[in-house]
Amino acid sequence: MNLRAAMLGLCLAGFVGGSALAGGFTVTSPSISEGATIGERHLFAGFGCTGGNKSPALTWTDAPADTKSFAVTAYDPDAPTGSGWWHWVVFNIPAGTTELKEGAGDTKGSLLPAGSVQSVTDFGQPGFGGPCPPAGDKPHRYIFTVHALKLEKLPLEPSASGAMVGFFLGQNRIAKASVTGLYGR
Repeated sequence: MNLRAAMLGLCLAGFVGGSALAGGFTVTSPSISEGATIGERHLFAGFGCTGGNKSPALTWTDAPADTKSFAVTAYDPDAPTGSGWWHWVVFNIPAGTTELKEGAGDTKGSLLPAGSVQSVTDFGQPGFGGPCPPAGDKPHRYIFTVHALKLEKLPLEPSASGAMVGFFLGQNRIAKASVTGLYGR
C-alpha cells in the first residue's frame, strides 16, 4: 500500500467513525410526533392562546460516548421576528441524563436534573413558553433539540439570551438530535 492510499484510508476511517457516533443519537417525545400538530397542553397560556404551557417529555438515546453535558432548546424558525423565537433554553444538563419529564420546563425548574440552568427565552423569562404563533399564520415549526456537548458546563449566566446560548452550543456541540412539531391558528 502506498502512502497516499494509507492517508486516504485514515481520513475515510475518521470521517465514517465520527459520523457513526453522531448518527445513532436520537430524541423522541411521547407527546410530539415528527411533523404532527402539537397538543393543547403544550401551547402557551397568553398572547391569545389558552394552552397548558407544559414542556413536553423528551427522551434521548445513543449520545456520543465523549458527551460531557447536554442542552435542550425549543426554537421556532418561522416566528415573524427576523430571527425566530426561543421557546425554551436549558443547559448544563449532566451527561448521564437521558430524559426530561413533561413539565420540567416550569419556571422553577424543579423537575430538571441538579445543576441544569434554564436561561431567558424570547418571552423574557426562564422556563418553557409554548407555541402561540400569530393568528392566520401558516403552521410554525417548533424544533426541540437535544445538544450533546464537549464541556461539562457552559460559561453562561441564567440571564443569557437564547441567541447567546445558541452561539455557545454551536461552538461546543458534538452532536444534536431533534424532533419537530407543528402548530398554527
